[in-house]
Amino acid sequence: MSYLGKNCFVLDLDGTVYVGDRPIQGAVDFILRRREDCDFYFLSNNTSKGPSTYIKKLNGMGIPAEARHLLSPTLPLVAYLRVSGLDRAYLVGNRDYAAALAEAMPELYIGPEGAQAVILAYDTELTYEKLKISTHLLQKPETVYLATHPDLVCPDPEGPLPDVGSFTALYEKTVGRLPERIFGKPDPAVLDPLPSLYTREEMVMVGDRLSTDKKLAENAGIDFVLVLSGEATAEDAAGEERRPWRTVRDLGEL
Repeated sequence: MSYLGKNCFVLDLDGTVYVGDRPIQGAVDFILRRREDCDFYFLSNNTSKGPSTYIKKLNGMGIPAEARHLLSPTLPLVAYLRVSGLDRAYLVGNRDYAAALAEAMPELYIGPEGAQAVILAYDTELTYEKLKISTHLLQKPETVYLATHPDLVCPDPEGPLPDVGSFTALYEKTVGRLPERIFGKPDPAVLDPLPSLYTREEMVMVGDRLSTDKKLAENAGIDFVLVLSGEATAEDAAGEERRPWRTVRDLGEL
């Protein structure tokens, strides 16, 4: 079974499935209507929340999501740490994400003592003490500098909030360094392991951002559906050299 020739829908979350705590009803209805025909995966760059938080939120909106349906920058981050032999890192992140990272990589020591790397996540509990510790570590050239994703802002019903991309600008001004590796959209590694389960023609990315969601689709060689329920407008899409496969008001119109 499939819909529009697609067996695998990868959905951005904020701006696509919901805005803040408000579900986008058309998107919810589409998922429930098509879930017997297609596989749905949920992808967010937002590393201020762990998998259990996302599952609870989606389930509360009536969407039967499980941990296996969630994609995030954590999977490629952990793979990179293991391949690089990095098992001690200082995390600039909140408690929810620290718990999620510890669960994904139990052998990782998360703390400043002997830290081989600084991991910059979307820290909604950011303090000056964390900035001080991480800044001191990043002044050592041997400390590896990693960021979970590049988003400048996080959408909020009352207006955009500073995200990891804004934090990296602060560190650049302070220590003159940029992350050596940035995970999450638009890096196609965030889609692992889907390419081993579906052909590129069977997959489609759905999102509201051109700079991350559309770029990810292009980098992965899959089609892209732009929803106008979040950041991008129809005028923004019209200015793109490569147009989206589909542009709809929200997923319910697809």
